[in-house]
Amino acid sequence: MSRETNSVRVTVARIEATLADSHAFTRIEPRFYVVRQGTAYVYIHVLPWEDRALVRLVAQLARGVEMTPDLAMKLLRLNARLRFGAFGYVHQGSCVVFVHTLLGGETLDADEITTALGDLSVIADEYDDRIVEEAGGRTMQELINASAAEALFSELDSPGAAWSKE
Repeated sequence: MSRETNSVRVTVARIEATLADSHAFTRIEPRFYVVRQGTAYVYIHVLPWEDRALVRLVAQLARGVEMTPDLAMKLLRLNARLRFGAFGYVHQGSCVVFVHTLLGGETLDADEITTALGDLSVIADEYDDRIVEEAGGRTMQELINASAAEALFSELDSPGAAWSKE
């Protein structure tokens, strides 16, 4: 067994043990999880890195945002004051994100996971609405709701489909 595989395995086990009792925590697939805080979602991805593991925490705050110089400066000023994480911008999708990375493996402990995740979750939940109010776009919760509604209405548009045996 390689050290990389063991480091990833240890990291996954620590995350799952630490967050298992949280109703907000969901395992999406191996090494990929989501935690919901209010209207924000924080994705947790465990990645191999050299002989260690990385824990990448990413909250997509809003999509379709008009990134202005004023908004960029506000986010940079916030970055300078934050304990954990940093705001960023992904051009594809015009998405404002909030990200942080932890070093996984034997040194990762429950306090480190919950403290970083707690800060990211609270900040993401606080700033997703502020960003949309200032720069447009939609929060991740709004996008999920719209997607669910679209799926429901597409089923209602063809009511016989729900009863077909296909």
